[in-house]
Amino acid sequence: MQIGRQIRELRKLKGLTLTDMAQRLGVSIGYLSQIERDRSRLQIGTLKAISDVLGVHINWFFQAQPERPPEEVEYIVRAESRRCMTFTGLGIREELASPNLAGPLELLVSTIEPGADSGDYSHEGAEAGFVLTGRLTLWINGRCFELREGDSFSFPSTLTHRCQNPGTTVTRVLWVITPPSY
Repeated sequence: MQIGRQIRELRKLKGLTLTDMAQRLGVSIGYLSQIERDRSRLQIGTLKAISDVLGVHINWFFQAQPERPPEEVEYIVRAESRRCMTFTGLGIREELASPNLAGPLELLVSTIEPGADSGDYSHEGAEAGFVLTGRLTLWINGRCFELREGDSFSFPSTLTHRCQNPGTTVTRVLWVITPPSY
């Protein structure tokens, strides 16, 4: 299911009109409507704000994972069983590699299409990452860093940050975030 459709269903379930939600978010009704119809770019920071207004954690938007053996549920995530979330029009797909988000950290694998840009956002905690493939431009608190395959990074998540794939091939990044932000 597309994220926009999930947002619309949850908004209606919570009894909010487009007008109510747009006002709370500080965005236009038209923009929110486009997000709900999966016709507008949805940046990570915007999804976080929407999650806050709807009273859910951002991980609510991850697609359900297939059934796993009971003995693995708390400890193991098989590659084919990762919960996924694709940001509409953004060119970023997130795969949750953590078995759950109840622990002290979150493990994500991001697939970032050429030219895709997360937009600015910040949250509590700290994060670190490792560029598995491709190139990554990372902005931290206004400073720009160019990373390539094999490079790693770490920073307080409270600093405004953003990432972009400046290359012509897909970039994959392994993220460790504490406490879990999705």
